[in-house]
Amino acid sequence: MNSNIEIYQSQDNQIELSVKFEADTAWLNQSQMANLFAQTKQNISLHINNCFKEGELDETSVVKESLTTAADGKKYNTKYYNLDVIISVGYRVKSKQGTQFRQWATQRLKDYLVQGYAINQKRLEQKNQEIQHLKDGIKILSRAIEAKTDKSNELEYEILKTFAKGLELLDNYDHEKLDQKGNTTTDTIYPNYEEYIELITEMYSDFESDIFAKPKDDSFHSSINQIKQSFGGEDLYPTLEEKAANLLYFIVKNHSFIDGNKRIGAACFLYFLQRNNILLKDNKPIIDNEALATLTLFIASSKTSEADTVKHLIISILNG
Repeated sequence: MNSNIEIYQSQDNQIELSVKFEADTAWLNQSQMANLFAQTKQNISLHINNCFKEGELDETSVVKESLTTAADGKKYNTKYYNLDVIISVGYRVKSKQGTQFRQWATQRLKDYLVQGYAINQKRLEQKNQEIQHLKDGIKILSRAIEAKTDKSNELEYEILKTFAKGLELLDNYDHEKLDQKGNTTTDTIYPNYEEYIELITEMYSDFESDIFAKPKDDSFHSSINQIKQSFGGEDLYPTLEEKAANLLYFIVKNHSFIDGNKRIGAACFLYFLQRNNILLKDNKPIIDNEALATLTLFIASSKTSEADTVKHLIISILNG
């Protein structure tokens, strides 16, 4: 967790400390506590040892070591003590400075906790609202399909039937039943780097951009080779659908080119499917233009934590 630094200053402006807030608490070393409470380091050390000996605090959970650079440039391991220890020592020394600090530190900690709770609560509410919208949409469309099963209105029935697969995918997404495995386990043809680059080169004339497909780094090699991985003699992605889904995801997410990553990813995805003879089913593409564009944008806007869901949606579509 990233730490935050607060500057504490006593009411009489005689004491000023940089206080580190991390893991929902404050941390000070013995020298800082000695300055804070106007005590010697020896006295602070005595009080700290007593709070451990008396069982008031568990040393393992309230103390941590941190590498500190001294004035002479040498690095030392310095022990830091959290707010529980600071307050305990403050009560033991019973000083005015201790009381002032306890009031300040407790309020700062409350501020961090309340702010964090408010942010997380807002995110949770937004997520719940998104899920509810999806559920409501599925329920409405499901009722519409059921109402038209008698084909009393042929036009409306045909419309719903046309989009039945899309509705089924939405339902599978809602109930976390998207396909995790593909259907095709035949030997895989892996186009090499030069073949993919030749394909990308053919796209240049279609896009007026001086930076289209200009490499940003060497990660494109990784994108096309990751789907070849194996473990214990078994392919990490055992089916063609899984390999294709991961290929599209890796190319789009790795941002290997300055411009055109989504277009390049989609083109390489189709090329891989075509080379492995699964792009067409009954002489029709297994994925249409709109679905390809939507999936590619879906990948680009997704979070890393959503990778599995994104890939499972692609696999579900490829499975047909």
